[in-house]
Amino acid sequence: MQGIALLGGVLLITLSATVVTSVTLRSDLVGSAGVPGDFELVQMATAMAAFCFLPWCQLRRGNIFVDTFTLKLSERWQRRIDAAWDIVYALVMALIAWRLAVGARAAFGTGETSMVLLVPTYLPIGLCAGLAMLVSVTAVVSARRLLRTAP
Repeated sequence: MQGIALLGGVLLITLSATVVTSVTLRSDLVGSAGVPGDFELVQMATAMAAFCFLPWCQLRRGNIFVDTFTLKLSERWQRRIDAAWDIVYALVMALIAWRLAVGARAAFGTGETSMVLLVPTYLPIGLCAGLAMLVSVTAVVSARRLLRTAP
């Protein structure tokens, strides 16, 4: 999982360098066109990077928790509630993965490509679908860990 998160970081660093290059090329100093399709790269890479970070974040329990109402409960009940929310998260991410997979299949069937770079759009959509399913599985693993270690 950590490797996937690092891949997301590499994507963002590469994306940042691409944007800086594109803006520099468009500046008055250089005066040429920017990087062709830079906006397409930003859209695709940002989505993929976000999905790359989510599984590692879930395993590390790095998501934001609001425990205003559960602070006075026993640790056992807090873990049970957290596990229940992990299952809800897993179900939502499974739904997102399913719909992304449907979208990727439709894009593949129609031969849809990006406007400038002509990248087949099913590739990033399909990758995001797989990563969303990985987040779903990770949330289930996280819930099981919470329930197994409950006092």
